[in-house]
Amino acid sequence: MIKFKLITATDIDTIVLMMQKFYAIDNYPISIDVSKTLFQEFISHDNLGKAWLIVSDHEIVGYIILTFVFSFEYQGRIAFLDELYVTEKARGQGIGKEAISFIKNESYQLLLKQIYLEVEPNNEKAQKLYLASGFESHKRQLMKYKIK
Repeated sequence: MIKFKLITATDIDTIVLMMQKFYAIDNYPISIDVSKTLFQEFISHDNLGKAWLIVSDHEIVGYIILTFVFSFEYQGRIAFLDELYVTEKARGQGIGKEAISFIKNESYQLLLKQIYLEVEPNNEKAQKLYLASGFESHKRQLMKYKIK
């Protein structure tokens, strides 16, 4: 049975270790100390978002991070599914599908108007999961500006 546990300060070390593994998949840089500090801030301010550990049969098998943004275009609070990670040994068991279902249900409770996410172009399994769960490719191109 899959359960979703809202993270607390005592979970930060666990989730950051999983973040290291997740980031390593695509060779993204990660600073353990910075990530721990960010989580302290994140869980201290409900307006920033929510994060959950994914637990299967009393074992932590992943995590979800949902961050909030206020949008005039979408008439209220929207979310960014910032991260969804399932450990390698737990993949292929429908946990990702259950996690998406959980997030969709939570979005109603949180009064969200829309959920955005990013997926790597080469991650076809994730793309199929999101499309099968009702997500759509967006017509707009995501752009960024890095503050230096």
